[in-house]
Amino acid sequence: MAVEIKRSAVAGTLSLTPLIDVVFLLLIFFLVTSEFEEQERRLKIQLPTATSAVPMTGKPREVVVDIDAQGNTYLGGQLTSLDELRTLLESAVASNPTNQTVVIRADQATSFQPVVSVMDVCNHTGVSDYSVTTTEGPEN
Repeated sequence: MAVEIKRSAVAGTLSLTPLIDVVFLLLIFFLVTSEFEEQERRLKIQLPTATSAVPMTGKPREVVVDIDAQGNTYLGGQLTSLDELRTLLESAVASNPTNQTVVIRADQATSFQPVVSVMDVCNHTGVSDYSVTTTEGPEN
């Protein structure tokens, strides 16, 4: 018994006109935008030069804070108060608000309070990327 398949009337009347219209609209769009880009390149502009040109936002330097066994805070080898540290971190965060990092290096004999105080200064100045460094010791 043979099965007879009828052709649908819809498939026979499929119109490609809307598809062609969309393709031509896309073609016109890309031609127009490329023409504007070419006109911008035609402008003869001589850019200024500088001897010490740097990018607008440079990679920030890590601020390393040292805390000795007595709980004294040092920045760059100089004894620093928490207020001076706060001022320095505020200026560092102002120049790089999202990328400033602080490394806290505390002596193993110091109490935890000076470390927490430095972390608190970091939080108040907007430094969210701070870490406390340790050294690898012998396994127990």
